[in-house]
Amino acid sequence: MRSSLEKLRKFFRLEHSNGYADSAVIGGLAKILDFWEGEARNDGLPEDLIQSVGAVLRGYGDLGAEARAEALKGLWKQIGEKLPEAAPDGRHASKVPPAVPPDAEPHPDPAAVADRVPEWVTDAAPAPANEVAAAPVPPPASERTAPRPGPKGPGRAESRPGGITSKTPIALNASLTVLAGVGPRHAAMLVRLGLKTLGDMLYYFPRRYDDYSQLKPIHDLFYGQQVTVIGTVISVHPRQVRGGKMSILEAVINDGTGGLRLTWFNQPWLANRLKVGEAISISGEVQQYLGRLVMNNPDWEPVEAENLSTNRIVPVYPLTANVTQKWLRKLIHQVVAYWAPKLTDHLPEFIRRSADLLDLNTALLQVHQPETQDQLHAARQRLAFDEIFFLQMGVQRQKRDWKVGTGRIFEVADDWLTTCLAALPFALTEAQRRAVAEVRLDLRSGAPMNRLLQGDVGSGKTAVAALASAIVARSGAQAAIMAPTSILADQHYHTFVNLLAGGEDALHPEAIRLLVGDTPEQEKEAIRSGLASGEIKILIGTHALLEGPITFSDLQFVVIDEQHRFGVEQRAALRSKGTSPHLLVMTATPIPRSLALTIYGDLDLSVLDEMPPGRQSTETHVLLPTERERAYSLIRGQIAGGHQAFIVYPLVEESEKSELLAATDEHERLQKEIFPDLRLGLLHGRMRPDEKDAVMLAFRNGQYDILVSTTVVEVGVDIPNATVMLVEGANHFGLAQLHQLRGRVGRGETQSFCLLIPDHDDAVENGRLAAMAETNDGFVLAERDLQQRGPGEFLGTRQAGYASSLRMASLSDIGMIEKARLQAQNLFERDPDLKDPDHQLLAEALQRFWSGGKGDVS
Repeated sequence: MRSSLEKLRKFFRLEHSNGYADSAVIGGLAKILDFWEGEARNDGLPEDLIQSVGAVLRGYGDLGAEARAEALKGLWKQIGEKLPEAAPDGRHASKVPPAVPPDAEPHPDPAAVADRVPEWVTDAAPAPANEVAAAPVPPPASERTAPRPGPKGPGRAESRPGGITSKTPIALNASLTVLAGVGPRHAAMLVRLGLKTLGDMLYYFPRRYDDYSQLKPIHDLFYGQQVTVIGTVISVHPRQVRGGKMSILEAVINDGTGGLRLTWFNQPWLANRLKVGEAISISGEVQQYLGRLVMNNPDWEPVEAENLSTNRIVPVYPLTANVTQKWLRKLIHQVVAYWAPKLTDHLPEFIRRSADLLDLNTALLQVHQPETQDQLHAARQRLAFDEIFFLQMGVQRQKRDWKVGTGRIFEVADDWLTTCLAALPFALTEAQRRAVAEVRLDLRSGAPMNRLLQGDVGSGKTAVAALASAIVARSGAQAAIMAPTSILADQHYHTFVNLLAGGEDALHPEAIRLLVGDTPEQEKEAIRSGLASGEIKILIGTHALLEGPITFSDLQFVVIDEQHRFGVEQRAALRSKGTSPHLLVMTATPIPRSLALTIYGDLDLSVLDEMPPGRQSTETHVLLPTERERAYSLIRGQIAGGHQAFIVYPLVEESEKSELLAATDEHERLQKEIFPDLRLGLLHGRMRPDEKDAVMLAFRNGQYDILVSTTVVEVGVDIPNATVMLVEGANHFGLAQLHQLRGRVGRGETQSFCLLIPDHDDAVENGRLAAMAETNDGFVLAERDLQQRGPGEFLGTRQAGYASSLRMASLSDIGMIEKARLQAQNLFERDPDLKDPDHQLLAEALQRFWSGGKGDVS
């Protein structure tokens, strides 16, 4: 046997005796490659075999003990098949014993180990073909590359309960340096794209596609088209405008049928990158200037000759500095071509058939190298289904895990509830009555409540929470209500006292207390004492509720208001102050149905979709910047009538990089030039919490006529006397945010107004602004916002990473969500823990998708 093989066998034997602890060599088994690869080449070992050894050993340290054993066995099996000298005279190895589990002693007893040394190490025999399938290793350098079999994390060979070993190729965990032409420097550049292993590359999807199979000639273009065209650069002319403060680069391309003028603003470096005579691909919207077709700020890139000659759909990947499209596309093509056909689909066949989906192999091949637009669409649908399906399985598991707990039963008679409702100073809406009934069922179910109460601003969420708290307090237990700001907590406190502290069977006012950061220490001590004794039944507050000294004697109900403002840890900390307390989370942000089915799928949902009678809708108008004086006149008139106004800006301070109006600068200008006779307050996010609360309190108490603010004013505070909301730079806000801002007015019985002024005339036609003027329905606006801006407006801190985990799926695709939800529900009913051997790969893919994220039930 050649010396390089003999040394490799010795190291493998030592690694086995050490329990696969990666300790056969100081620094890890991969260190042997520093000298072994050169010796192997001198011994004349095939280059593809040397590369395979390198790929496995470089990723060896990242594997678990059992996966390491399988990796070495698979590697020696390949060596034995390639080189007969590594086989023990035609004998085959006996079955490999299980690897030492990760939590076992790293150096087991030598005598015991000797009995367990597998023959493939002792006698250098290859593993028999009928044994547990070993993970494939990378192909030769000319074709090496790889994927991961799930939307998160690289593929690994892992043992599942029952001794089942994953069929996922171990080699997919190898560093990208095993690829031909990728050294440490290139690998470091690829890390910036999130590409660390071979497995990362298969799920690195294109950001768009250039369809060279149906190129459109320039003379066939028309205004308003979104197109990709190819032409040769005829001219490039940079110039300075506005005294050098702005640069414009103009170029002209021609494809033989006509010319197209291209313009880029403030990108002077393009003058050195666009070369006359070079063929480039241009993507953008066709516009018109002085009767000629133009494109402003289009995406562009050089065109390789092979793309044109093949007339195919070409993937365009996200890039980073010093990484070219051609080079990255070539690497990913190698990965896809070699590994996609070798993967085993994690989705059971009955689900693929029922949902009419492509198999994983075809989907991955077609999403990177689509043959037709139809094939590309089908591939994207399959990969999007996987992501939504994994989300649905995860949230259903969270919902089940919450429901298996035991919750205290709180039962009240119908007569008691009827008396409580009659004592309220107003009649509940039908939506509020429905929500109270749903909460009441939860409280008497014996399982912990886990409910989301969503409703527009002013729809009456606080009343529902107060009645639920009263049901719990009536049985002697305690409730905690946490709000994001002191002034909102104070507002809830007064509402609770007004609703619950009157009548024969009502709570004593001292049983309802308020705790915020600036509560005097003497009062805090009294609250701590009252909580411990059980005299205080309902505690309302801010983050102060989370402090260590705050201990409840019997906390059984937790309400979290504006839940997206609190992190997972904060919500968990409050719940931990009780024993399986019932949980109600509330939000004033209307949540689209698709999000309610996915991101919030683990929560039972109550919706307040009607407003109390007598509430007037807020008139909304979009004004040109030149019509700003009309807005100021309306504000003066409302203040003269005894009312107040908000003026909101998108920034705190104006920066050199932005021409947006800023709150601090405009506050000073408005006070001096526009409203010198009025009292103006200033509120922004850089102020300390106590400063913000003081300003809001002063505004609520009428000490300011106008509050100049950034968007920190959007949540919570009830100022019935405010009748005007003026939003400057309104085109920079999402619909959800604009709707929240509009909700700060219209809280009283007087007609209120919301005025939206964009920062330039063209933005008056902005679709979001037009939608705001068309409807006051928060749910309609939420659906539009989801389609236009994605889910970020709605997620807050919940399940951090959800949106980033979805590379193909859209949370606005209700059809796909319904399909995946149905399939997930059916499978969850049959095998919730995926213990069936046929669901092994699916369980592994699901684990990868959810690993690294924090699941939470609120």
